[in-house]
Amino acid sequence: MGRGLFEGWHVIILIVLLVALFGAKRLPDAARSLGRSARVFRSEVDELKREAKASDAGKSTVPGETVAPPAAPPQTPRPMPASQDSPVQENAPRTDNPSGPVV
Repeated sequence: MGRGLFEGWHVIILIVLLVALFGAKRLPDAARSLGRSARVFRSEVDELKREAKASDAGKSTVPGETVAPPAAPPQTPRPMPASQDSPVQENAPRTDNPSGPVV
């Protein structure tokens, strides 16, 4: 399947179309930037592989050894501070409201 999909004359037509669309001046620059991008991508993939190997090596344990996560310190509830604007502390109507009736 796919045999004979691209023949020699297909490649020649593609090259002629690319030169006609983009111009002979821009094709070398495009190929150069594509090559640089491929190199950067390959180096980043290699870097990620090295970091993964380094992190796997640091996480290894001695056979039979169990590693327990550290215990979290107990949390004590903090009392809520009383504020002056709290509706719970108001027993009398507010007198600082300027939207009330003017006497």
